[in-house]
Amino acid sequence: MEDDVEQEIWSWGAGTDAQLGTGRLEDDNLPQLLRTPTLSSAPAIRSLSCGGAHVIALTAGGGVLTWGRGNSGQLGLGEMASSLHPKPVMGLRSYFITQVSAGWSHSGFVSDEGKLFTCGDGSFGQLGHGDYQSRCSPDEVLFFSDRHVDQIACGMRHSLALVKGCSGNQVYGFGAGKRGQLGISKKIQTINLPVLCSELEAAEIGGIAAGGDHSAALSTDGRLYTWGRGFKSKSDAYSPQHLPSPWSFSKVALGWNHALVLTDEGELYMLGGKHHGALSDSEMLNATKSLPGDSEEENFRAVPALSRSKVLDIAAGAEHSAVITEDRAVKTWGWGEHGQLGLGDTCDHTNPQTVNLNLKLECTAFDVKVYCGSGFTVAVATSHAASNLPD
Repeated sequence: MEDDVEQEIWSWGAGTDAQLGTGRLEDDNLPQLLRTPTLSSAPAIRSLSCGGAHVIALTAGGGVLTWGRGNSGQLGLGEMASSLHPKPVMGLRSYFITQVSAGWSHSGFVSDEGKLFTCGDGSFGQLGHGDYQSRCSPDEVLFFSDRHVDQIACGMRHSLALVKGCSGNQVYGFGAGKRGQLGISKKIQTINLPVLCSELEAAEIGGIAAGGDHSAALSTDGRLYTWGRGFKSKSDAYSPQHLPSPWSFSKVALGWNHALVLTDEGELYMLGGKHHGALSDSEMLNATKSLPGDSEEENFRAVPALSRSKVLDIAAGAEHSAVITEDRAVKTWGWGEHGQLGLGDTCDHTNPQTVNLNLKLECTAFDVKVYCGSGFTVAVATSHAASNLPD
């Protein structure tokens, strides 16, 4: 890492597939500071994406590092093997990568030229190459060769791509679709080539997210759309549904059974099931305010313990949640079986608890970002000089 840049990466939770990057194949229920030569010598990490049991790190120089489970080729390292430590994805070294996404067992990478590359498990068509083959090195998705891909979102067995166009942005889906997660208005088992989600063409989409068996998109004016497997007992939606609210949303994060949405003002709302406390406990839910949704079950709900906190960042694991508050505190709650809450135990917690990162940064002005895999969590603390690097 550059001498004038201070940055620390901390990980905790499930680690038996090397996803924590600690060099050990074991869980950690307290945050562990990653100390590896590869990270120390690399440019600052701009962003991360955590999948089922692997991590993709995007550097400020447009490079990519991966580690964790690699049995399906999702690390893009040219072999179907796991990696205990971060390694550079050499197959992308001639491209400047601007955005990455880790799914359950597959990965996606977008370059500054709008090219999309995928690798990993392809058995559901989620790589978009027109077949059901897995790949251990990133291959360009040729379907988009004459289009400009802006974002990729990899879910459990499906993928979404956001494509920039002269007449507006378009969303494409590929992979498993039996729960409606592709947003193509019909039930289909799998699709191995991208298909246009036509019902979003009228909305100017600025961001996409893919979860277990559902998907979401945010319009540039802050409207939220969801489709796929319904939250709680809500029926599946095979086309995008606008969830009306009086708020403008800036970010959405999807777990397996819940979603987090962040407003422009830093207010956090959730929707979905309460399994393992993903929506706070039932007693508090009875007293919390709700926003109107399509039904009582689909309402957005505030998290009472965060009602007085401005939230800066959000992340959702399989069944746990993490946020960064205005004072740069990391707070987690939900499923804790593998220590993914970072609280020193393996208990489920229904209310947000503060994680002690024990930062070593000499700089007192820093930003923190948080990322969740299915059963693990990663936080990145960066000095302001590094966090202001140009995109």
